[in-house]
Amino acid sequence: MIKPMVQTLGLLLALYISGSGSAMAIEEPSYKTLVQDGSMEVRLYEPRLSAVTHLSGDMDQASNQGFRRIADFIFRNNTSNRPSAESSSASAEKIAMTAPVIVKPQGSQASGAAYQNAENWSVEFVMPKVYTQDTLPRPNNPQVSITAIPTKTYAVLTYSGLNTQSRIQKEIDALSAWIQSKGFKATGEPQLARYDPPWTLPFWRRNEIWIELNPLP
Repeated sequence: MIKPMVQTLGLLLALYISGSGSAMAIEEPSYKTLVQDGSMEVRLYEPRLSAVTHLSGDMDQASNQGFRRIADFIFRNNTSNRPSAESSSASAEKIAMTAPVIVKPQGSQASGAAYQNAENWSVEFVMPKVYTQDTLPRPNNPQVSITAIPTKTYAVLTYSGLNTQSRIQKEIDALSAWIQSKGFKATGEPQLARYDPPWTLPFWRRNEIWIELNPLP
C-alpha cells in the first residue's frame, strides 16, 4: 500500500513541475459565476474535453488508480493526431497537467449518501483548451476515453482541509440543503474536485463539491 502511494506522490510532483513550473499556473476550465452566496456558487461551465477512466473499489483506491492511469496517458502513453516534423507518422505527445481532478460516483442519484455507498467511480482530467477533438492525442490504454462534455450548470461549494469520508459527507449535505433552499433542481450525483497535490498543507488546499443543476432561467 505504501509503495503505490509513494509512486503516485512522485508522479504528481513530476506532473506539477513539468507542466508549468508552478501549481499556481495550472490551467482550469472556464466558467461564469451566476450566483454567489459565501462559499456556495452556481457556475455555468463552458464545453470541455476530458480524459475519463472508470474504476471499482473505495474512493481512495479509485482516486489513486484513476489518477495514475490518466497521468500515464498525458505523460505520452498516447498517439498524436499531428504527424511529427521528422516523420509522416504520428508520435506520442506530452499533454499539460490541468486542475481540478474530478472524482464522481457512478450509478447513484444525487444524494448526500452517494459517496458513502458508491463502489464504482469515474476519475476525470480536463484537457487543456488548446486541444479540439481533432487535435487531442488518442489514449493507447483502452481504459482511458476522451469525452466531450457540453455546457453545464453546477452548484459548487468550496472548502479547505482533508477529504475524509465524514468531511465530504458534511459538505455534500450542506450543498444539497442550499440547493433545496434556493429552489434549484439537482440533476446529477455529487462530484469531488481537487485542485492541489497531496503535499499541500490542509488549510491551503482547495476542494470543491459540484452538483449538476438544471439550467437556471
